[in-house]
Amino acid sequence: MISRKKKIVLYQPQQVDQSRGLPSAKDLLPLELLAIAGFPLEDGYDVQIVDASLYSEEEAHQRLFEACEDAMMYATTGILGYMVVDGYNATKMLHERLPDLPKIIGGWFATVKYDLQLLTGFYDAVVMGQGELTFRDVVQAIDAGEPLDNVSGLALLRDGQVVHTEPRRVVSWENLPANPWHLIDIEPYREHQMRAQSSGDYLRMPGPGQNGEERKPYFGITYYSSYGCPEPCTFCCSPIVTGRRWKAMKGDRMLDELGELHDRWGFDVVRFHDANWGVAEKRVREFADLKNERGYKWKYNAFLETHSILNYKKETLDAIAESGLYIAEIGAEAGSDAMMEKIGKPILGDDNIAASVEMDKRGICASVTYIIGFPHEQADSMSQTIDQCRRLHVAAPLARPTVWPYRPIPGTVMWEQAIELGYVAPQTIKEWGSIGEYHMEETWPGKIPDHIANMRKMYQHYVTLDYGFARNFRGLWEKRAGRRLADGSYSSFAGRVEAKAFSVYNNFARKLSGDSKRAGSFIDPDHASFLPGTRPEKVSAK
Repeated sequence: MISRKKKIVLYQPQQVDQSRGLPSAKDLLPLELLAIAGFPLEDGYDVQIVDASLYSEEEAHQRLFEACEDAMMYATTGILGYMVVDGYNATKMLHERLPDLPKIIGGWFATVKYDLQLLTGFYDAVVMGQGELTFRDVVQAIDAGEPLDNVSGLALLRDGQVVHTEPRRVVSWENLPANPWHLIDIEPYREHQMRAQSSGDYLRMPGPGQNGEERKPYFGITYYSSYGCPEPCTFCCSPIVTGRRWKAMKGDRMLDELGELHDRWGFDVVRFHDANWGVAEKRVREFADLKNERGYKWKYNAFLETHSILNYKKETLDAIAESGLYIAEIGAEAGSDAMMEKIGKPILGDDNIAASVEMDKRGICASVTYIIGFPHEQADSMSQTIDQCRRLHVAAPLARPTVWPYRPIPGTVMWEQAIELGYVAPQTIKEWGSIGEYHMEETWPGKIPDHIANMRKMYQHYVTLDYGFARNFRGLWEKRAGRRLADGSYSSFAGRVEAKAFSVYNNFARKLSGDSKRAGSFIDPDHASFLPGTRPEKVSAK
């Protein structure tokens, strides 16, 4: 008689609160769960993944419960945002119905807020940091009925107090199994992405068409090829969570696996979820050269640091452009040297502009993010950041630079500074889960002076107009916006009057035409009135 395999159920919480009518992008595969599933599968366990993004919350929780009724254990994860809420709700439901089922949580948010997770009373342990080896040991300990106190890399609750087991070191990629991609049925992801209206999905990346082409549905997947980041950024939790360690698969292994996945799934785009994909130029060059040699036509986007771009050989930049990189995600962070020194990145002067221009020359969109309102940051520093963002927009027409308000993140150097300055942190998991995207809300009200907030508003108005988003083409208003950005007069008194005049004109034209797809006021730093994913059909050069 063949014995039945013991079942492990892994739950990927919803990325987006779909009750608000916001469909989430379905290129966001449950990579975190695939990573920890590899070893248990090798060891003979039955591993099942429930990806809540494919269902309504009610259906996802029902599927989870049914999967867990005969399971040996359950595990989940989550990053800051709605995943935290749905993970809490799902686990609470399980705890009420199956109180004796062992429950584990991991991921970066659980790693930095382990006490909050453990004090819910739901979880037997929190996996700290890199989870593959730790989760394997947890599975074997639970299966054997042994206490978790001897498993390295955990936070536990003992007699009402949080205790930590021995820390576990970060291991190299050669010590980890390949992701078990067969656990995913890719068809629901593909079907959702190929809808005509998919460009409007929340968290959807822009398609691979060149600027000015009609944006069509495309099929993309997410993928990661490295763990950690060597950068010391004081606003980021990675230095504490990963110890500034960076471990990556080699370029040939990365391309071999993606080639096999492309043969199986036929995707158009790969969205790398590496925290810092471009750390090693040798690896990047190997990947690009092999992809070009093998003739793969799929496109990709990835995170590259400004100093990486500027230090790469020109031949490497040419190779990655030829290999299909179409969006380079760049964390510019700040526009003043003093603020960059506090952050810790080796970026000086107009390095961010120079790096974006290098991308622009090769037909690559630089998606550049700046932040204002750091702890102890003064108004003149914020003004310099917004101005550098403006100048970058002018210098690199393909680039998409944006300015976000600073969001305090636990497990960072600046978190402690923010608390000392009076920042009131969320106290419950659901409060934490209400914090969404940086650009969608200001989580530290009053930190950014009114005149700086207005400056950011005016920049967002004119850059949105200059792209042609307001009316889906570039006419006189749009060309005028481009000139105001070029000469820096966008936030002047005349610029504010002109912005209001356009708002009145556009609202009137919208009502007259009955065009519900045309946005209203664009004096809006959060793009609340902007339809995500839309692009002008024809955009003339500036």
